[in-house]
Amino acid sequence: MLAWGYFKEGTIILAAKSFHNKDYAKTERLLEQIPNPEWLSKKRRGFYEFIAGGVCLHKQDFDEAERHYELAAQFPLRSANDHVAALVHVANINIRKNNFEKAKAYLQLADKYEGKTTAKMKDVINRLHQELDKKYY
Repeated sequence: MLAWGYFKEGTIILAAKSFHNKDYAKTERLLEQIPNPEWLSKKRRGFYEFIAGGVCLHKQDFDEAERHYELAAQFPLRSANDHVAALVHVANINIRKNNFEKAKAYLQLADKYEGKTTAKMKDVINRLHQELDKKYY
């Protein structure tokens, strides 16, 4: 039972705590202790990918961050706001990479959660829309 729990839950809770405290090196070490993230439960897998994306962003590894956030958006997260945050990160990365079509698609997905996001997240989405409009049109 303990082994099953380890593979389904992993060190996600500890990683989340260190991520929240902005200890990215410790977060990365804790995530690396999970040998097979695909074995995590659906709820934990989304959280794993979200945190891994944040660590990659901190390291400025944008391609890897994009991959993790795309995966995170495919799994259940704590809230709709977290789900939108993953979508917004992918959109933002793609604006920086001048991949405007993909950025636009991810912002449209984020827009579908308009009533379920915080005011701060709505502001971020609006700023990304404005930036995309300047660069794309």
